Amino acid sequence: MDDRKLKILQVIIDDFIRTAQPVGSRTLAKKYGLGISSATIRNEMADLEDLGLLTQPHTSAGRVPSEDGYRLYVDSLMQNRKLDIQQKDLIRKLLLHRVIEIDDVIEQTSSIMSEMTGLVALVSLPQFKKSKLENMKLIRVTESKVLLILVSNSGIVKNLTLAMSDISQRVLDMISDTLLQKLYGTPIEEITPKAIHNIKKELVEYSELIEYLVPLLRDTLREIDDVDVSLNGVNNIFNYAEYQDVHKVRELYEKITDKEFQSKIINSRPMTDDVSIGIGQNNRMSDLSDCSIVSTSYNFNGKQAGTLCFIGPTRMDYSLAVSVMGYIKETLEGIFSGIYL
Repeated sequence: MDDRKLKILQVIIDDFIRTAQPVGSRTLAKKYGLGISSATIRNEMADLEDLGLLTQPHTSAGRVPSEDGYRLYVDSLMQNRKLDIQQKDLIRKLLLHRVIEIDDVIEQTSSIMSEMTGLVALVSLPQFKKSKLENMKLIRVTESKVLLILVSNSGIVKNLTLAMSDISQRVLDMISDTLLQKLYGTPIEEITPKAIHNIKKELVEYSELIEYLVPLLRDTLREIDDVDVSLNGVNNIFNYAEYQDVHKVRELYEKITDKEFQSKIINSRPMTDDVSIGIGQNNRMSDLSDCSIVSTSYNFNGKQAGTLCFIGPTRMDYSLAVSVMGYIKETLEGIFSGIYL
């Protein structure tokens, strides 16, 4: 395609992103000073439609971008938007306001993402199983119950209530201290029942108790395979012109708020550090075929730990989404590495 067609496609998509209204040749001629007549613009728009980059919803209406048009736009035509100093300062201050608990940081991250873009934001916590064991404790809470606490080096805490009676806190301390001594710094996913069994010889006197603990720990570690996700901005879908149909918006709302579905979205992301933009039918989620998904991963201790994700209509402001996501990723990794602490 020549430069003129590309320029017309770019301004059509920019205008449609802002207005959600089909764009006509007269609108382009009046608003954008392209230096060509409405008739010429009309001919170029017809050619773009023949190329599959534009569609015409109604015979008398203007054109709107197709998914292929959006793909060309985000790959080649989109202007890279730079956040101004005030926006960057706001992101840093809001994230640094609550950096003690990682859950709070992730919750704040998804909140900032949705507020700055008007999109639905999903952020997954660092996966517990990918972290290393930092601490563990067995604490007697009642006559018949003991609390098992596992802490990872990424700051995530998991706990499990165990049915255990007639055991003192002194014995619990001895068991948990021995287990921690042997397993400290071990990746959580490598703490297998076999690894715990091998420690049994260190605690011969309490071998029956260790036998009881092994399946409980195994079940706990299986359970923490689940992806923990922070969701914000889901009510933004009511503001999208594309979702004014009550049935359509209810269906989308139910999907996005479902925990299992959120995990599917996170797990569908390509294994890359780059920003991935999935548009409509090509977003890897067939249940969201009329949406776009923009995502990237963030690192913890130099390894991929979690995912940042935007969900919105195919008409979303991709440039803003990519800019916000890029700076939040940079800031988040700075927090985890201690740069801002």
